[in-house]
Amino acid sequence: MIFGYGNPSRGDDALGPLLLEKLQELELPGIECLTDFQLQVEHALDLDGRELALFIDAHLTCQPPFAFTQLIPESDRSYTTHAMSPSAVLQVYQDINHRLPPPAFMLSIRGERFELGEGLSPAAQANLEAAFEFAKTLCAKPELSYWQDLCELR
Repeated sequence: MIFGYGNPSRGDDALGPLLLEKLQELELPGIECLTDFQLQVEHALDLDGRELALFIDAHLTCQPPFAFTQLIPESDRSYTTHAMSPSAVLQVYQDINHRLPPPAFMLSIRGERFELGEGLSPAAQANLEAAFEFAKTLCAKPELSYWQDLCELR
C-alpha cells in the first residue's frame, strides 16, 4: 500500500500526490495506491492485510532531495484526529487490531514553497524526479529487508 498525501493547491505540498500519480502510471502489479489531502484515523483500515506500507509526503526540513525512514507506531500529540502523522495511523491500527501493523516507511520529499495557489517550485520538481527514481526501486523489490537496507544507506 502506498499513501501519497498533501494539498495540490499549496505549492510543494503537492509532492506526495504527484509522486503517487507517477507511480500509478506504471501500473505496478500487487501495489495499491491511495491519495488524500491528509492522513486520518480511517486510513488505519487501509493497512489491513498489507505486507508493507509506504507513506509519501512533502517535507520542509529534510535534506534534499528526499529522506527515507522506517516508521514505528506512536501516538500523536495532537488533540484531534485530523492531519495525523503516519506513526499515529500505525498506532491506531495496532490499537484496533491488537497486533502490530505492517512494516511501514516514510518517503519525505523536500519542498520549498507551501503557499496557497502556488505551483510546484523548480527545486521541488527536481526532488520529485529523484524521489520517483528511488520509489521505482522500492516498488521493484517490495521486501522488508531490502527497504530497511535502503534506510541505512540514506
